[in-house]
Amino acid sequence: MSKPRVLVVDDEPQILRFLRPGLTAGDFDVITAATGDEAVKSAATMAPDVIVLDLGLPDKDGKDVIKEIRTWSNVPIIVLSARDRESEKIESLDLGADDYINKPFGIGELMARIRASLRNRQQVGVVTSVYRSAGITVDTLKHSVEKNGQLIHLTPKEFELLFLLVKNSDRVLTHRQILTAVWGPAHTHDVQYLRVFIGQLRQKLEADPTEPALILTESGIGYRFSDEAQ
Repeated sequence: MSKPRVLVVDDEPQILRFLRPGLTAGDFDVITAATGDEAVKSAATMAPDVIVLDLGLPDKDGKDVIKEIRTWSNVPIIVLSARDRESEKIESLDLGADDYINKPFGIGELMARIRASLRNRQQVGVVTSVYRSAGITVDTLKHSVEKNGQLIHLTPKEFELLFLLVKNSDRVLTHRQILTAVWGPAHTHDVQYLRVFIGQLRQKLEADPTEPALILTESGIGYRFSDEAQ
């Protein structure tokens, strides 16, 4: 079985020197690009399984790279972002990035995000009515939810919201993405409305709703369903 191929796009040589040996030791095949144009060309010709993309590139904005690649490919894209660029993270995710990770970061965290993106990619196109993650089972045919085998009653909108989160386990979904998918384009700014429903789900699913382990808040951005919760 071939190793998953990771395309790392960053113009900082020290980042590439840091990432290549770590990812190689983690059993990934690593290719690199230092510009946006190189990234698009490599994405088209080298068939990477995941792209790790820095937003600050010398020739074009990383968001433009996402936009261009998304016109012809659904390859998972993990954005590298500085901590003070929250708006750019949101825009990147709305444009089609699958995840983001803040600089500075650890190689272990990055590899975990890569593995999660690969799992999500494998699920794309698989026709199934049952989704399982972190002890939660969502059955779309029965319209039922179980937590560790116990039936949990949800309203129709709570079910739709949970299904979206579980289907995208360990992927950051922005407020806009969630509101558009569950309530429609007219509700993209109803963030407080979404918070209420997230609170209701936590009350029904979390062991301690005040310290959520399943439905995690990505501050100012959106939510992530953690498949590592126990």
